[in-house]
Amino acid sequence: MPPDQRTLHVARPVRSRLVYLIGQLSSGGAERQLFYLLQALPRERYRPAVVVWNYRQEDRYVQLIAELRVPVHPLSARSEPLAKLHALRRCIRELNPEVIHSYSFFTNVAAHLGAMGTGAVAIGSIRGDYLQDLRSTGRIRGAANARWPRFQIYNSICALKNARTRRVARPRAATVVRNGLDLERFHPRPCPRGATVPTILGVGSLLAPKRWDRLLLAAAALKRRQLKFQIEIVGDGPMRTPLEQLARRLGVADVVRFVGHLDRIEAKLQTSSCLAHPSESEGCPNVVMEAMACGRAVVATDSGDAPLLVENGHTGFVVGRLDDMALVEPLGILLGNYELCCQMGRAGRLKAEREFGLGRLAAQTLEAYRAAGWNDRSASAGADSQSLAGQFRH
Repeated sequence: MPPDQRTLHVARPVRSRLVYLIGQLSSGGAERQLFYLLQALPRERYRPAVVVWNYRQEDRYVQLIAELRVPVHPLSARSEPLAKLHALRRCIRELNPEVIHSYSFFTNVAAHLGAMGTGAVAIGSIRGDYLQDLRSTGRIRGAANARWPRFQIYNSICALKNARTRRVARPRAATVVRNGLDLERFHPRPCPRGATVPTILGVGSLLAPKRWDRLLLAAAALKRRQLKFQIEIVGDGPMRTPLEQLARRLGVADVVRFVGHLDRIEAKLQTSSCLAHPSESEGCPNVVMEAMACGRAVVATDSGDAPLLVENGHTGFVVGRLDDMALVEPLGILLGNYELCCQMGRAGRLKAEREFGLGRLAAQTLEAYRAAGWNDRSASAGADSQSLAGQFRH
């Protein structure tokens, strides 16, 4: 049988105390955050395992998670949902975990059903824009995934606030654990200057909600002011051709370059002058945190938790997401003031060191499990939390 059709490993799995259920292991933000969490957890003590709802051997994080010596259990991408659910329940019975944490919104109900009758604590996730997740999965399925499991972890305060406005489509209890960041990988370098043309970087999928058209409109306005700059947009998606056409119509194709997808964007961040983030739909945007960790000023719309990450006027600028031309003035200020770019970048790095570390991500996640009813019998559970929190502080 081909590898992508196997639903379980043939050998009996070793018991895992923590099981993570995720939709896929491609190059998305949820996958990266799961990898960071596994990297930060004391793996010998908690013996984590990952179950993948739509498994593909070639996906980027399959290999990276395997290198952490964390077992990955595939569910066939070709199976029907009911067959997958049966396979998931068999896998859960064999792994016999204490916690089952869904790391994708659309697998929340599956985690809830997989935990039934096992004694495991089921945890759900909201990892993006709560309202967008509801719309994208349909009214009934969306409401079910938003309500079950009864305890869920949100990665943004904005999503939790939106959920609290709903009477049905929300869990019984929830907490916020903001995304983490590998500060060793995303480290600062001095802003380029001199003969180098300032580069405004944009990073994200080329999808309509990301509103890259706003950055192109800003490019046209900045070009009319005769400012020298280059814009690089890293990412791919169905909007690439329309955006390239728009760049030509606006007369900015000479100053805008579409780079395509990159697995590692830290080098681009480190050679840029600042980051522009024009999105109208967000949860806790990874790239904003990554730019700050690299010592770059950020100009972001007030979507999701971006206003809580970027301190307006201190680490960058926050602009209204309803104004299509709001990026122009702050980008113009940064292009004309090298010292301000550097100052905001340094302040962003300091905030990243205080708040974005992986130790904080792991410590707060374990505390959330305990708040949901997990009885962590580890003799050193308290010491683990203190140690991980110490990593966060330093």
